[in-house]
Amino acid sequence: MEPQTAALAFHAAHFTVDTHCDTPLSLALRGYDLGARHPAGTLLGGDVDLPRMRDGGLAAAFFAVYVGQGPRTPEGFAGARQAALGILDRLDRMFAAFPGECERALTPADAARIHRTGRRAIFLGMENGYPLGLDLALLDDYHRRGVRYLTLCHATDNDLCAACTTVSAGAMVPRPGPDPGLSPFGAEVVARMHRLGMMVDVSHVSEQTVLDVLALTQAPVLASHSGARAVADHPRNLPDRQIQAIAAQGGVVQVTFVPEFLRPQPASAEADQAREALWRRAKAHYAEQAIGADPAVDAGFEREHQALLLAFPPVTAGVADVADHLDHVVRVAGIDHVGIGSDFDGGGRLRECQDAAGLPRLTAELIRRGYSERELEKIWGGNLMRVLQAVLERADAGC
Repeated sequence: MEPQTAALAFHAAHFTVDTHCDTPLSLALRGYDLGARHPAGTLLGGDVDLPRMRDGGLAAAFFAVYVGQGPRTPEGFAGARQAALGILDRLDRMFAAFPGECERALTPADAARIHRTGRRAIFLGMENGYPLGLDLALLDDYHRRGVRYLTLCHATDNDLCAACTTVSAGAMVPRPGPDPGLSPFGAEVVARMHRLGMMVDVSHVSEQTVLDVLALTQAPVLASHSGARAVADHPRNLPDRQIQAIAAQGGVVQVTFVPEFLRPQPASAEADQAREALWRRAKAHYAEQAIGADPAVDAGFEREHQALLLAFPPVTAGVADVADHLDHVVRVAGIDHVGIGSDFDGGGRLRECQDAAGLPRLTAELIRRGYSERELEKIWGGNLMRVLQAVLERADAGC
């Protein structure tokens, strides 16, 4: 069977999961309809909606409750908490709006049941521990709202741990100076996550933080959207020793689609600032006026977006680049410790796979490289569901 045909058949027949989608950023735009099919590669269309999940045979996804790092002050913590609660509220409204299309999943059994009904299983993860502030009790609150993994930090250090990067001129660069790893408060958070049955996500964290987390808990951990440093030397990617340490404890590395991590190229501060300014203006506008209320305004934003793409051509990568990272993780850690975490809606667009509808093209590339159906099942969710189940079984509290 031709690889693309075989890939489409695989996605039609099997449970598949993507562990990191920033789709709640799109839900922040008033009038964004997750139930409508949006055009790929556009500013307002995003990368993931329910029709495109169906088109691409994506059975489940983790939607990220992302709050960027801000001041580590009482005011900053309060603002981060309110931002996280606002995202969780929007997700509650999403589930209420599309009960026939998707459902919140909390366990692998939930996901399997939802999949059998033909609907999409949506898990929640929280990207960045900043919304915890210094209040451990908030972790329980977020868990009750459905959050099933926590990415301990984002692009810079926070009160939980050291990050693998800092931000300079709008770009992620290697962290400077010593690596303090997990903080005492971060250790409390990890221990509480263990008791709750919440996965610890070590994407974005420093090398010492990974070691500290693995020393603290025997539960397997997750890197929800990372790459292999040996394939592409970017600070956000994991060196082999980290990949092997994660695998030795039963964990899984989910490979990202972010081109800058797959094929690093010199960053353009001017381009980053221009894109961020456009997105800030769009978010501000659509906080007040719904998409579609004034088509001329919508079209104007898209013209600006396309003009920026021409003025500052983005770094590009393809499904072959993702497959190269997957191949490497398999070589150093084994087929049981790898998966997919695209970072759709957060920069994870590929030439041949700009949105969820294109996912079978990656599977076709893996078939061309000789991956068996059983190996594809592991990559596309089997490994991740094993990790989640193991974390739940080790929990002191129910899920």
